[in-house]
Amino acid sequence: MINKDKTDRIWNPKFTRIAVIAVIFNISHFMMNTLIPKYVDSLGATAAIVGVVSSMFAIMSLSIRPVSGPATDYYRKNRLMSISLGLVVLSFIGYGLSDNLTLIIISRLIHGMGIGVAAPLSMAMASSTLPEDKLASGLGIFTLGQAIATAIAPSIGLALSGSIGYSATFFIVAGFIFIGFILALQLKSSAPPKKSKFRIQLKRVIVPDLVIPATVAAFTTIGFASISFFIIIYGGLRGISGIGLYFTAYAIALLVSRPLSGRIADRYGVDKAIVPGLLIFGVSFLLISMAKGIYMFLIAGVISAFGYGICIPLLMAMSMQLVPRSKRGAASNTIYTGLDVGYISGPILAGFVITGIKSYTGNEITGYEIMYMTMLLPIFTALVIYLFNMKKLKKKLEIVKNEQAQAA
Repeated sequence: MINKDKTDRIWNPKFTRIAVIAVIFNISHFMMNTLIPKYVDSLGATAAIVGVVSSMFAIMSLSIRPVSGPATDYYRKNRLMSISLGLVVLSFIGYGLSDNLTLIIISRLIHGMGIGVAAPLSMAMASSTLPEDKLASGLGIFTLGQAIATAIAPSIGLALSGSIGYSATFFIVAGFIFIGFILALQLKSSAPPKKSKFRIQLKRVIVPDLVIPATVAAFTTIGFASISFFIIIYGGLRGISGIGLYFTAYAIALLVSRPLSGRIADRYGVDKAIVPGLLIFGVSFLLISMAKGIYMFLIAGVISAFGYGICIPLLMAMSMQLVPRSKRGAASNTIYTGLDVGYISGPILAGFVITGIKSYTGNEITGYEIMYMTMLLPIFTALVIYLFNMKKLKKKLEIVKNEQAQAA
């Protein structure tokens, strides 16, 4: 059957529209990663509680996977996207009305439900519009939406909340996401062929061949989450003004690292850049743990972009390449499950390490320093898992590539 979405170029109309929608919901996501920990901290919560509340988002996102994965390959994708973004709008209205932890957690859960569908769905939709020989490059460009969001969202969120307060900021962002909701309503997608009734099956939720890439992504994201959720508070304790520039430096570096890694992957294979990416990412934690001035944080942000910013898009591209097009909804669901596990575990582990060290030493900054050093462990674990399975993954990639060539 001919895939009507397939083109011979990356920047086709449908890819562009999906990319814009992804930028919109990623801006809201990274803004909340910055504001929610700071807001909860301002209510007098401990670092451990901040970590738990921050993780509520990923807990719900992970919980929705058994439904979102099969639904992505069964129902019209444009309708699912509209519904998911509607939930995100609702969650931000809830944030704006929240003045206690209970309401924040409820809104966090609704937010996680919406993005839990929208994020993997957008990647599945984007990949369906890309030519196979440009898949890694295309997804590298697609994930630059995260780079743009990372660059502008934290600073905008902090500036808005500082001038007009948290509630007004949340309501404004709700209006912004509503634009994405309107764009999603205008998307068109054909109904997938229905050979059977909709059922929740493990094979439609988790693709067995992608467990290794998803596990590597999970351990890598544990480290990234500790940066994303806590670095603003850490920078404040250090007395550093403009700590939000860390995210700007990270995002600017991504503008170079992701297209570059995509071209390397398309030409030499995705496995060639993942190992160096993990090693580079580990260096960023050493720098953050020792940073006492803004310039060291900015250098760490750049190095992180050439580490985490390379590894995750390539693991996503690998996941898409390991399955036929008809299973890319489930494949996207699998890799995002790994990311969700990382986003759940990272803030919780980091928060308890910080609180425990602070209780033992009486010094909160020491708690953060040791926490960032501790986060080298999951990065090392991801590296070991990948190295032990690299040959098997490469062999599977070659098998799938040959099967697709024969079917074309």
